[in-house]
Amino acid sequence: MQRQAVPTLRADKPLVGTGMERAVAVDSGVTAVAKRGGVVQYVDASRIVIKVNEDEMYPGEAGIDIYNLTKYTRSNQNTCINQMPCVSLGEPVERGDVLADGPSTDLGELALGQNMRVAFMPWNGYNFEDSILVSERVVQEDRFTTIHIQELACVSRDTKLGPEEITADIPNVGEAALSKLDESGIVYIGAEVTGGDILVGKVTPKGETQLTPEEKLLRAIFGEKASDVKDSSLRVPNGVSGTVIDVQVFTRDGVEKDKRALEIEEMQLKQAKKDLSEELQILEAGLFSRIRAVLVAGGVEAEKLDKLPRDRWLELGLTDEEKQNQLEQLAEQYDELKHEFEKKLEAKRRKITQGDDLAPGVLKIVKVYLAVKRRIQPGDKMAGRHGNKGVISKINPIEDMPYDENGTPVDIVLNPLGVPSRMNIGQILETHLGMAAKGIGDKINAMLKQQQEVAKLREFIQRAYDLGADVRQKVDLSTFSDEEVMRLAENLRK
Repeated sequence: MQRQAVPTLRADKPLVGTGMERAVAVDSGVTAVAKRGGVVQYVDASRIVIKVNEDEMYPGEAGIDIYNLTKYTRSNQNTCINQMPCVSLGEPVERGDVLADGPSTDLGELALGQNMRVAFMPWNGYNFEDSILVSERVVQEDRFTTIHIQELACVSRDTKLGPEEITADIPNVGEAALSKLDESGIVYIGAEVTGGDILVGKVTPKGETQLTPEEKLLRAIFGEKASDVKDSSLRVPNGVSGTVIDVQVFTRDGVEKDKRALEIEEMQLKQAKKDLSEELQILEAGLFSRIRAVLVAGGVEAEKLDKLPRDRWLELGLTDEEKQNQLEQLAEQYDELKHEFEKKLEAKRRKITQGDDLAPGVLKIVKVYLAVKRRIQPGDKMAGRHGNKGVISKINPIEDMPYDENGTPVDIVLNPLGVPSRMNIGQILETHLGMAAKGIGDKINAMLKQQQEVAKLREFIQRAYDLGADVRQKVDLSTFSDEEVMRLAENLRK
């Protein structure tokens, strides 16, 4: 397991664990953890809905837990925070189970780096003094590739000579340079940009200078606009290239919003309304299933009830006083739910449409977010789990890497002199155990490809779990269903 100080594109849980990976991943707060047990009722990339178990419900509640996931958000270190669901529809979950992986976690376990095939041997001096030699294959497969989100801001101020203006009408700039801007002068989302590209067009009033007779003539013919402003646009810094993933426009109270700001506002309102409506529908469905259960228990025929519109259910009366009280409580909850929805929607609308409180003299701020993909390169630092850190000296072609008796080239070459003097023999033991674990994974993979019977898979995996003497590591696969064994095999095939 070799790792960097930034989260990789795809997390890879360590083959050789310490037993603390799950505890650290859950306690770090980057994963979504089930607050109560239940069954997964709905799951997509941005939301997980759990129908809570009857015994864990509070009296008179809908019994639905909604978990909204964080998607492609910038951290304070400019890395990318993204949560991905690791549960499927209809799956039972218990309190404390991991529902979604965050950055540097894989199936609810801490996964800071990548499992790499390493060789401890000198190689033409390229791994002298803890230097690390890396195969080109590691770069091609994006094993240590990371996503960084950069925030670039353009500020429009009110100057002594007049206000700065955000616009696409910039003097002495060609059409090609303005091709990625909209009519408000702001780059569109999804644009691929490189160093020097204009992200936000901005012009600043220029002080009056002594004009030559030719300039006076030009001004008289073409008007004054062209010469009294200078280009002060926000550009992509040199050496940076990426994709625009988000644009935010903040406008001072009392300043008229431009077309792009109104578009963003409308989109945010639409998204907020959609999210809240979906949330309301989910909670309503849970509430109406409980209302139905009370009505059926109170003597109403299920078939007749299903023919009646849901809104009319609450108008029905029951002879059983206890059931009638329950029905009235649920009706109150339904009214409260709708009232809460209206309140939340109004609060969201107010927050989105009101002007922003900006610093004195600032009229408008435009923030552009760039997603930048960075591959591993010479000079990057890499470390193991035993204090064995080093710097990459060279990225070598695959055909020049050392290989084993089967002809399989290694991914990384480490210096053998970094082991005896520091006495961290753990890294040698880790490579041996890792090789054995990889062998088990390869065998499971081969069995899955051959579509062997579940009984054979179950027997092989059981033998692997029975190897250790630690009672806590024992797993009894006889309690697993065939489907669960297949899912376990899929997780172990790496």
